[in-house]
Amino acid sequence: MRPRAPLVADSQAAPIDPSFPASASELTSDQQLAAYRTMVLARVIDERCLMLQRQGRIGFYVPMQGQEAAQVGAALALQPDDWIFPAYRELGVALVRGVPLRALLDQFLGNARDVLKGRQMPNHYGYREHNFVVASSPIGTQISQAVGAAMAARRRGDRIVTMAFFGDGATSSNDFHAGLNFAGVFRTATIFFCQNNQWAISLPRERQTRSRTLAEKAAAYGMPGVLVDGNDLGAVHRAVAAARRRGLAGDGPTLIEASVYRFGPHSTSDDPHRYRADAEVAEAKQRDPVHRLKTALIGAGVWDEARDQALWSETRSEFARTLESAEGTPPLPPSSFLDDVFSVPTPRLEEERARFDAEVREGVVKP
Repeated sequence: MRPRAPLVADSQAAPIDPSFPASASELTSDQQLAAYRTMVLARVIDERCLMLQRQGRIGFYVPMQGQEAAQVGAALALQPDDWIFPAYRELGVALVRGVPLRALLDQFLGNARDVLKGRQMPNHYGYREHNFVVASSPIGTQISQAVGAAMAARRRGDRIVTMAFFGDGATSSNDFHAGLNFAGVFRTATIFFCQNNQWAISLPRERQTRSRTLAEKAAAYGMPGVLVDGNDLGAVHRAVAAARRRGLAGDGPTLIEASVYRFGPHSTSDDPHRYRADAEVAEAKQRDPVHRLKTALIGAGVWDEARDQALWSETRSEFARTLESAEGTPPLPPSSFLDDVFSVPTPRLEEERARFDAEVREGVVKP
């Protein structure tokens, strides 16, 4: 049997310890408490939105339960000027970036306050003011986009990194190969963050690749590959912070594989009970990242059960209040589909708008 490729492949780059023990966390107790509150908010949003979709109140949702520590820990290691290229499951990243709960719910509902004006699927959001690129359903396309943005940033003289989030399934996509190959050749300041949640919809990780890890695929592209426990907030934060420093130093990209587990379905179009055993999910929940951080905080003497119960109660109440306001917002006007077609509307477009408005007034089209 041939020896396996090393996890750290670039001999010219400073090696990154692939173990990243929890004790090496660079986060203070206050930062960990803030991270825990964000993870609780993400879990509450996730639980409620899954139910809202089942009730027919939103059209589609992509849950992320079990991946809170990976997302929050990664996002906390970045700076506001860094650019995020998400897949469609990065709720925790959006919350760390400062995206308001109300803005998220407006997009899920597609109401008149949705900044995307209902033109994206629910749960495919993006916010320019937070350097959070709009998510897209095609698998892996954000990977090569993140590399291109990093190349552009270098030409502009911007000292930033770009970070692409994707799942284990995306490592089999064309854009994974093209993106990592370009990043390796041009040594871009890009962090590739693979949340290996063990299932690419219904395809188990072992059916997708013969590689021992996904991180070791980095060797083929001339960059370090790091395997980290995605349930460990501190370990993820430290790994991403090290990769960011490496990118800014001109040493090129890093591929990070965060090992996590998706507790729920791939999306609300999916039935995980058809392809995986309940016992497998139950075993994975023993490593629940939210419970793990809570236990660590209580053990450190900076948190307790009473405050924890109050936090969950307050967070659920906040969600209910925000949802009520968002659902009370009227829908987009039918003519909004004519907005933003051109920066300066053409005469033909103005004619079409006038004709459409007349049909609304005449009752041909319902407002």
